[in-house]
Amino acid sequence: QVQLVESGGGLVQEGGSLRLSCTPSLRTPSSYTFGWFRQAPGKEREFLAAITGSRATRYADSVKGRFTVSRVNAKTPVDLQMNSLTAEDTAVYFCAAKASGSDVFGYWGQGTQVTVSS
Repeated sequence: QVQLVESGGGLVQEGGSLRLSCTPSLRTPSSYTFGWFRQAPGKEREFLAAITGSRATRYADSVKGRFTVSRVNAKTPVDLQMNSLTAEDTAVYFCAAKASGSDVFGYWGQGTQVTVSS
């Protein structure tokens, strides 16, 4: 069973930075791909970034250059460093995981709230 726990959300001022972490359960295969998503009130869930088991990364255009997804190794959390935050980044942020080769993120964390004050 893959379980994901997000942490690091909170309140930050515009222009500030925040670092989110996603800690997978110990039995999560190292080959899994992890993604970060967010959902703002009244909006659909939005893909932000992903990192594969070999630590290849990809980003949504909306966050490229501001957000960085990283993971030191298979035993450490998956982090999302967020810089130059604006009020539009206010949302619940979710970590997700999928098996290598799968098209669908089948495992989700509970989400963590990020609020950017203007």
